Amino acid sequence: MASGTPKDPIAENGHTAAAPADRRALAALLDFYLAAGVDTGIDELSYDAFAASEPAAAAAAASASSLPQMADPPFAAAAPAPAAGRPPLPGHAPQAAPRPPVAGTHQAVLPDDEAIVAARDAAHSAATLGDLKDILSRFEACNLRLTAKSLVFADGNPEADVMFIGEAPGREEDRQGVPFVGRSGQLLDRMLAAIGLDRTSAYITNVVPWRPPGNRTPSPQETEICKPFILRQIELVAPKVLVFLGGASAKALTGAPEGILRLRGKWLDMPLGSGRIRAMATLHPAYLLRTPAQKRYAWRDFLEIRAALDACAPAPTDGAPD
Repeated sequence: MASGTPKDPIAENGHTAAAPADRRALAALLDFYLAAGVDTGIDELSYDAFAASEPAAAAAAASASSLPQMADPPFAAAAPAPAAGRPPLPGHAPQAAPRPPVAGTHQAVLPDDEAIVAARDAAHSAATLGDLKDILSRFEACNLRLTAKSLVFADGNPEADVMFIGEAPGREEDRQGVPFVGRSGQLLDRMLAAIGLDRTSAYITNVVPWRPPGNRTPSPQETEICKPFILRQIELVAPKVLVFLGGASAKALTGAPEGILRLRGKWLDMPLGSGRIRAMATLHPAYLLRTPAQKRYAWRDFLEIRAALDACAPAPTDGAPD
């Protein structure tokens, strides 16, 4: 074979060698699946669960048909579950006892207006960030606490001039109990470092402090129940600059109807309590991992944030005598 002949694209193991761009795309897709809660593999061979359940269903139906039938059933409601320790009736499958909540001992509640009012009263009673975290750890009107492993309250310096707010924790954040520690958090750390900040000079949190199951989007009711706590958290931190990471947190706290691509990069004047805070929405690091070309817009936003922080800083003194 001539030396100039291109090599066969099929590798020795029989697989086609992936181009660097394809490998990056595959890595981004896997990261998206993990962020979405798809963290369990499947078998290589297909499995028909419906077909596998047909023999058991047929046996149950045959057993039920052998029972004497009532000519006129008095009601159509389902039969109650058998009492503990009592064998089930013939033809009825035994019912498992209800599984206790994952993170707590209390049952789910109805996320209604009463729960929102309870959240407002509880948040208003917090005098310090420590009080607020303790109240949240005991707050039972948000059902997300039942499926989350951890309360993800905040990270960073509560005395910082800038506060970053995302929407809700992800899988890694739920595991560690710290916001923005997964891949998107690592990117956020690099973005902070690019403008001379880190977690000792910034305060980082989320609107919703519990991870929704499977990384789904928090429901409007869940967001409204958690909203009083994040508003009180902002009041207690009292930052000079507020940064919304993504459109969801910006919409939840400002009511802005625009999408993030229209909203980003614009200074907002957010009323809070008796004062107002300068705020800006920017692109969420998880979005930037999926669309790296948009990083240039986030860089512009972070330069604006850096300039605003510099303008808030006290003027340096030269130490010259009067």
